[in-house]
Amino acid sequence: MSLLRPEDEGDGIEVAWEDQQRINTFSKLNNRLADIKDQLKVKQEEKEYYDDLSMELELADDDKPVLYKLGESFFSLSLPAAKKQLRGDTKRADADIGELERRADECQSGMNELKVHLYAKFGKQINLET
Repeated sequence: MSLLRPEDEGDGIEVAWEDQQRINTFSKLNNRLADIKDQLKVKQEEKEYYDDLSMELELADDDKPVLYKLGESFFSLSLPAAKKQLRGDTKRADADIGELERRADECQSGMNELKVHLYAKFGKQINLET
């Protein structure tokens, strides 16, 4: 007794070692892409915080020191020093976001290539939708 519909049961296609390696590679790329998307979300939120901070610093008084968080600590900086630090942090966040997007694109293109090979051989017998 089978739980699959007759049209989904297939015609007994055998999974070759190379095909199994492609399936494993697809799975690894899919997991890596999910991790990268999580990291990207965190970096984008961080970038939003920097943008909000930039707006706040524009409204700050020039003669009062600014508390600036670096890591887990707060430091008292002059307004020009805080703006300079913020520009550097924003550039690093932009670079990190760009790198994560590049890595995500690489994973996605690798997955698309593997989908072509695997769907050509297995058709409806395999589900590679993420």
